[in-house]
Amino acid sequence: MIMRRLIFIAPFAAFTALVIYFGLGLQRDPSLIPTVLIDQPAPVFDLPAIEGYTEGFSSDDLKGEITLVNIFGSWCVGCRVEHPVLMEIAERGDIPIMGIDWKDPPGAGAAWLQRFGDPYTRIGDDFAGRVAIDFGITGAPETFVVDAKGRIRYKQVGPITPQIWREDIAPVIQELRNESAENDLAGSDGAGDDVGPGAGG
Repeated sequence: MIMRRLIFIAPFAAFTALVIYFGLGLQRDPSLIPTVLIDQPAPVFDLPAIEGYTEGFSSDDLKGEITLVNIFGSWCVGCRVEHPVLMEIAERGDIPIMGIDWKDPPGAGAAWLQRFGDPYTRIGDDFAGRVAIDFGITGAPETFVVDAKGRIRYKQVGPITPQIWREDIAPVIQELRNESAENDLAGSDGAGDDVGPGAGG
């Protein structure tokens, strides 16, 4: 009798567990999805220019200054939502924005930027989608903060809104700038020290 009840109860219990699991999943903020690339070097890549442009985008362009890497596509509804925010960031000169045009047919990305404006310092054509996959993206748009050493320090899943920029991304950039300034100061303080053999003699 007990076994018979367990046979009837087990499917119901399994179904209830699945409902709870997916219910909790829907409540999670997708922008909080972790990435194994945080604090790791950005993938090595060398993308050609999109149609109508002369300069592409490579991982070498990510060294020497803090940058945003924004993965977009002309087909992407969320990209349309965040694009005015990217334009404002570019117009203020807050930070260089590098673009990866993901899975667009030839000419589509350039036409889209001509229509809505171009906030990018450099753009690479990732028609095959391999570089975006190397970045570990789950969709578009996604944006990464990359430090001056070429390491990924933050990942934004979904459109950047003014609030997300102000409360999440801008503070990360400021913190990285503070770290860089502190490192520069520490380096300059020790630059003139006599620490070698025979110092002071």
